[in-house]
Amino acid sequence: MASDDTPTRNIALLIDADNASWHAIDPVLTVLAELGTVNIRRGYGNWSKPALSGWVNMMIKHGIEPQQQFDITKGKNATDMKMTIDAMDLLFRGRVEGFGIMSSDSDFMPLATRLRQDGLPVYGFGQAKTPEGFKRACTRFIDVDQLLAAEEESRKAQAAPAPAIAEPAAEPVTPAATPSEPVVFKKPGMIDDELVKLLIDAYSAVKRDERGFVSLSAMGQLAANRSSFDVRNYGYKRLSDLIAAVSNFQTERREDGRVFVRRTR
Repeated sequence: MASDDTPTRNIALLIDADNASWHAIDPVLTVLAELGTVNIRRGYGNWSKPALSGWVNMMIKHGIEPQQQFDITKGKNATDMKMTIDAMDLLFRGRVEGFGIMSSDSDFMPLATRLRQDGLPVYGFGQAKTPEGFKRACTRFIDVDQLLAAEEESRKAQAAPAPAIAEPAAEPVTPAATPSEPVVFKKPGMIDDELVKLLIDAYSAVKRDERGFVSLSAMGQLAANRSSFDVRNYGYKRLSDLIAAVSNFQTERREDGRVFVRRTR
């Protein structure tokens, strides 16, 4: 059963840009919403390197604070040291309740181990080639290539109608569209395809009940964790009003007043 008890912990995401793919930042933020809200977002690297240029737009899009580290001595990685120092500072301030470390570098194994010794969850994000030591030091380690593959499958599924779900009682459901039909909104021009994708990704990441519904608040937190999402930017006062205006979803208010959402296509 979907729960309305969404986590509210303060989470820090530290990114080793030299050893992390910017393509995976969207699904990484979605996964971290399991822990809470990613209020601290920092990316570390020498931004004069052409190889890191792909991170620039992601930094702006997701409000990630760039941390410049020059390559003063060849073969020495100041980025790893700066990330570790910052993580320990955040730990001892006592305001962070969980960490995400985005890197495929085994040098962060001692850091993950130390953070966990204080009882904080540590989610690691890297490629399959990441050394086992760092993987095992994390509370959870997530293969970013698998995250990207799952997201690609989700994109493909968006064009297909959602499977029919048996109902204990008849309810009006918006008819499913064929894959070739464009997305239709009750208020044309207010909502774009990028927002629809964000909402569908958030819905897909939330645990569903036996009828395929998810908690609206949990879905909203996932969406907000991944972007500077605000319903007022689309002309609505409440998230429930915006969801009701998107033909891809059906909303249901239950006896306790909570709103639940189901994807209809």
